[in-house]
Amino acid sequence: MADWPVEQLGNKTLLQYAYTPYIDLLAQKGQTGLLQTVAEGFHPGSEVANMTILGYDMRKVYEGRGVLEAASIGVDLAPDELAMRLNLVCVEGDILKNHSAGHITTEEADTLIHFLQEKLGSDRVQFHTGVQYRHLLVIKGGDKRLYCTPPHDKPLHPFRPLLVKAQVPEAQETADLINDLIIQSQQLLENHPINQARAEAGKDKANSVWPWSPGYRPKMVPLTETYPQIKQGSVISAVDLIHGIAKYAGLKGIQVEGATGLYNTNYEGKVRAALEALQTDDFVYLHIEAADEAGHEGDLDLKIRTIEDLDGRVVGPIYRATKYWNEPVAIAILPDHPTPVALRTHTSDPVPFLMYAPGMKPDNVQQYDEQSCTKGVFGVLVETDFLRKFMEL
Repeated sequence: MADWPVEQLGNKTLLQYAYTPYIDLLAQKGQTGLLQTVAEGFHPGSEVANMTILGYDMRKVYEGRGVLEAASIGVDLAPDELAMRLNLVCVEGDILKNHSAGHITTEEADTLIHFLQEKLGSDRVQFHTGVQYRHLLVIKGGDKRLYCTPPHDKPLHPFRPLLVKAQVPEAQETADLINDLIIQSQQLLENHPINQARAEAGKDKANSVWPWSPGYRPKMVPLTETYPQIKQGSVISAVDLIHGIAKYAGLKGIQVEGATGLYNTNYEGKVRAALEALQTDDFVYLHIEAADEAGHEGDLDLKIRTIEDLDGRVVGPIYRATKYWNEPVAIAILPDHPTPVALRTHTSDPVPFLMYAPGMKPDNVQQYDEQSCTKGVFGVLVETDFLRKFMEL
């Protein structure tokens, strides 16, 4: 939900412009700062940012997004297997129109992924269904030394210059294999009945696969072994990637019916799940994807709405419910990374955060936004400092 100043909002950011009384209240009662969630040299992906927020040093554990998708959907990777995030995307002519195939449903996508497995799968190449447009490609004996472009980084760009490139000669065979899968998928999917029906309904086709973020099984220490404050914890999200991180982090994943990852997600159900989890768990990571997707769409009004929904339908109910509990609940609020509507992709800029615990001495920040939090007591925290400070509460 972090963003840049927007001229039509009077050069305010969306956080400055949106009506967020509960988040601002917690900023007034708590302490604030900025957090650098993307380590130097790393792409500002959601996997990097969320793993960093959860206290992991990317230089030690990073293996890309595919391995997290694999963990989430229960694919146990062998040591010689390369995992890649696989988007279903929409291509029009030579242009990569969007990263989500017009937000295809999981049911439609499942049919297409099984079709691709039948046509292109083998003992070496395996396609696995995930959620909506987010899926998994596993290549036995694949070489991860590849240059891959995340499709959400290049909407409306020609796709051919963005195809996979080898970083070293030994990886060329893997790059050629992946690029061949992309081109073959376009030939197979273009006239599939699912896509014909989508076109007739005025929807974008899911007419290409786009593999990216290659890696092998990571070596992550569970949070329970790092922080004695966490004896057990849970994660609530509509996104497979986040559940994959949870599995390696030793947190249980909670699925909420009607959680979509979009503006129409089941906010109330997520709040109920978080409050129920807090009855038994020491730590709950509640992940809301809606503002990120609105940023990728370049939809200013929708992104403002998602921020206000987060405030009124998530933060407000959780704060009101927990402030009277006998056992105090500490709350932190932050984005994983900015997704500016003007850019329609992620940036590495530090994000504003707040931490609140009953009875803590507040700093002087009165409003939660990118500018106000620069004056917070924490200043600028770097990477793993965030969770360590939060655990100290």
